Amino acid sequence: MSESVRAFLVDAFADEPCAGNPAGVVPDADGLSDDQMRAVASELGASETAFLRESDTADRRVRYFSPTTEVDLCGHATVASHARLFESGRIGAGTHTLETNVGTLDIELEESGTVWMTQNPPEVRQVGLDSARVAGALGVSSSSLVGDLPFAVASTGLPFLVVGVEFLSDLGDAAPNFDAVADLCEEVDAEGVYAFTFDTLSGDADVHGRAFCPLLGIDEDPVTGTASGATAAYLDHIGAFRGGGESPNATDVSIENEGFPDELVLEQGHFLDRPGTVRATVDGTTVRVGGAATTAMDGTLALPKRGDDEILEA
Repeated sequence: MSESVRAFLVDAFADEPCAGNPAGVVPDADGLSDDQMRAVASELGASETAFLRESDTADRRVRYFSPTTEVDLCGHATVASHARLFESGRIGAGTHTLETNVGTLDIELEESGTVWMTQNPPEVRQVGLDSARVAGALGVSSSSLVGDLPFAVASTGLPFLVVGVEFLSDLGDAAPNFDAVADLCEEVDAEGVYAFTFDTLSGDADVHGRAFCPLLGIDEDPVTGTASGATAAYLDHIGAFRGGGESPNATDVSIENEGFPDELVLEQGHFLDRPGTVRATVDGTTVRVGGAATTAMDGTLALPKRGDDEILEA
């Protein structure tokens, strides 16, 4: 009889099914081999699947797999997995710790089911790239890029090249050359490109973004927690909101005029018919992203046979 595992598809950063960013969640992944986890992630077909395991140093351990490779950190799968555990009654509201490949993170669950993830201390480094090359890779005109916003690689656990675009229409019309996007990312040591604009669909949102991640096997990710945290850190670092930063290159290119928001609201996924909302806070070196999630699918997957030379992981 073949092994099987309980698996879920959970839509993160959305309060209804079939919106936001779907993540695979396997709550009981102890004993699964790398190949089995990779196969499950491929079968589920989500951009990332979170495999939860026991940990000696935290409440639980997680490993994330895209359909093609292991990923060190994934915001939406973290939100999805904790929302699923909360929904099923396995954990309650409060603070939980999560061991990841990039360190142990704090996860806060509100009574409402909203999940907040404290990401790694931010790192932002400006990079010298030709505007025409960046615009060509994204499939937008050079004039649509915001000249006052420097290109930078920002990371709160997973590095993204952050690019500012003038108008929502420009961002919506983007037709990326994914080979060129991958080349850019490899050159600046980023996992993806997060292109954003202050021109939003919702009056409650501060930023509209799109994330292109061909190096992870994902041409476009619907709603991206790690990129949202990185972008919030970037905007704080360069002072993109009046009074929002102390960088020598500080600028004010947004419509905000009262400093960095207490809670930055980022909308994403609308051009993929997967609308979602990420909330982000920046307090010095502490960056948090949060949102809701809902279970869209609950099922059991048969596992492929383990190779004879594979060693069980604890």
